[in-house]
Amino acid sequence: MAFYQDHEVEQIQARPYHPSIQSGSSNPAYSDDQDVIEVPSNEEYDGIPMTNMHPGSPKKSTGSQADFPPNSDYPYKTDSPPAIENGEEPKDNVVTKCMRDIGQALDSYYMEHRKVIHYIIYGILIALYFAYLIYACYYNFKKALALVVMTALVLLYILYVLLRDNFGEQVYDECIAPMVKLLDKYWYIIKWFVYLALLIALIVFLVIYGKDNPEQMISVVGLVFFVVFCFIFSKAPLQVKWRPVLWGLALQFLLGLFILRTKAGYDAFKWLGDQCQIFLEYTDAGSRFLFGDLYTNHFFAFKVLPVVIYFSCVISILYYWNVMQFLISKIAWIMQVTMKTSATESLNAAGNIFIGQTEAPLLIKPFLKDMTKSELHAVMTGGFATIAGSVLGAYIAFGISSSHLISASVMSAPAALAIAKLFYPEIEHSNYMSQEQVIKRMEKENQRNVIEAASSGASTAVSLVGNIAANLIAFIALLEFLNAVLSWLGGMVGYEELSFELICSYVFMPIAWLMGTPWEDCHLVAELIGIKTFINEFVAYARLAEILENRGIPGSKTISKRGEVIATYALCGFANIGSVGIQLGGITPMCPQRKGDLAEVAIRALIAGTVACFMTACIAGVLYEDFDSPIPTVAVNSTVASLLNVTTV
Repeated sequence: MAFYQDHEVEQIQARPYHPSIQSGSSNPAYSDDQDVIEVPSNEEYDGIPMTNMHPGSPKKSTGSQADFPPNSDYPYKTDSPPAIENGEEPKDNVVTKCMRDIGQALDSYYMEHRKVIHYIIYGILIALYFAYLIYACYYNFKKALALVVMTALVLLYILYVLLRDNFGEQVYDECIAPMVKLLDKYWYIIKWFVYLALLIALIVFLVIYGKDNPEQMISVVGLVFFVVFCFIFSKAPLQVKWRPVLWGLALQFLLGLFILRTKAGYDAFKWLGDQCQIFLEYTDAGSRFLFGDLYTNHFFAFKVLPVVIYFSCVISILYYWNVMQFLISKIAWIMQVTMKTSATESLNAAGNIFIGQTEAPLLIKPFLKDMTKSELHAVMTGGFATIAGSVLGAYIAFGISSSHLISASVMSAPAALAIAKLFYPEIEHSNYMSQEQVIKRMEKENQRNVIEAASSGASTAVSLVGNIAANLIAFIALLEFLNAVLSWLGGMVGYEELSFELICSYVFMPIAWLMGTPWEDCHLVAELIGIKTFINEFVAYARLAEILENRGIPGSKTISKRGEVIATYALCGFANIGSVGIQLGGITPMCPQRKGDLAEVAIRALIAGTVACFMTACIAGVLYEDFDSPIPTVAVNSTVASLLNVTTV
């Protein structure tokens, strides 16, 4: 042994005397009358007979092994070897054997009846849960409503999974597939009847609901104007496929109709927005623990930005549980079936509802290198036309209406695809029309458990928070400097009020009016659009929050409820000049070979994303009805105003 070769004399702890070792054993290392003994060197061991081995195995020591039974580490282990007398096991081992036999019997019984045992346990837990739910509803139904809704959603999902797994293929092969094939075969005839019916329905709706409110008709004019603008400046106007365009606008209109015109839809999204706001307020516990009770004194840094970290953590957990993948894939399927867009661009557009402009392309990362230019354009447009769920929480923390922010995010997804296909039509052949082949190759999350997923989401948000903070510091400082320069130049001709916001308020005033903004609010909405386009939407929403805070203060610059809603929808997107660099920097590493194509379509995508936001605002202008009038103003911490303490009219 190397142990003995390296040490001539070792001192080891003596072990209790082994009963099987005979007195006068030839091994001098064994002695029960000493605590510390010396082990002779290898030479002293040579030739010593090993008489304390098991019967029938006498051999001489070679000096390289101790005089112990085979496969034994004794005396180096802490426990003594079991005593064996007359070939009988000790009583302790009988008990151990009995326990082992019982364990093996239980294990065998469990393996044989595992399914039944699981069903019994699940049945008991489900029964207890529903007993709790029933009592909660009886005790206070209003408080239990959220739990009822979540339970209903889970049950619907379970029903869907059962039907899909047991009858999905049969239903698709016998019902859905023949119907889709029939529609595709005769669509060139059917489409005219569908379009005519939609046109008649739209005209009837506008006549009934718009006759008493001309501002709503102005929004319709704006909607038509933006469609005509995109068609005239399209990459290939004569090759536009109108199905994705018209169906995209129809989906956007139907979503808006349900959310803004029906009491049920309005209440549902208002309830969802309220729950989201309550959910995000739990961020305050972490902020208070980290920064103290006076954390709201630094409202943006310690109140708003931590929301981004919290929401990112939640999104990561939902990804780990495959909730996000399920929602995104189903929304993408609806858009693909109706609009006939490719699976990749539909999946990306659906992902943009929940995640950001550089995160959504990760869903289709393996396919980016083979996508057509029109599809790349649609991917970038989707990023520009929507916002990420993580920053959505920050805007809600500003005091912006949570229900309108959520509905704007949902409505902008089909609008982005529609405008993308109008502004840059598909003139190549797509390789990814089947959603199944795309979903199978989607990159999976590699977290091992929910704790790691939560930690990963929070860690990922740190860079996002730093990026937001750095950009706000830089852009607000640049805006202040620009206003100082403009005021200096204006002062030379007696117009010191000249500012960037004032210029924007005049340049974008026609667009604000076309979206249906009341004329008295057009200056403010146009100013917000200019800030959003040339700086970013974060600064624009901060400005909007400051304006909303002035409600009820005589002589203060404020905005009507209709103007607020239209502005909320128009600003809800990443379409600004800075985002061009963000998207190119985020998507290019995923497919370096398409760097030139991405740069080529980037500006077009920026314009298309901006127009998509404006069209969502037009839809809101057509359909908005204040069910809660008068709606109380959301109080926002006064320190928000300090974010944009710049010279304005």
